Amino acid sequence: MSNPVRASDTPYAVEVEAGKKYAWCSCGESKKQPFCDGSHKGSDFSPVRFTATESKKVYFCGCKSTASQPLCDGSHQSA
Repeated sequence: MSNPVRASDTPYAVEVEAGKKYAWCSCGESKKQPFCDGSHKGSDFSPVRFTATESKKVYFCGCKSTASQPLCDGSHQSA
């Protein structure tokens, strides 16, 4: 697998907690979207680490085409 699977046509809205670390799925195969469950094993993909600097709602990319991994940059609208 060299291209990620489009997991969603929209971003995932998640309430993150300040100081907590998250592992965003970059391959699109995880059953726990938008987070990694290890489905990338044996591929060229690896999870993208994200540490929340404050407690708030963020939008994790669902289409896996964002240039600002792991957060949505609106790429799903043109991909």
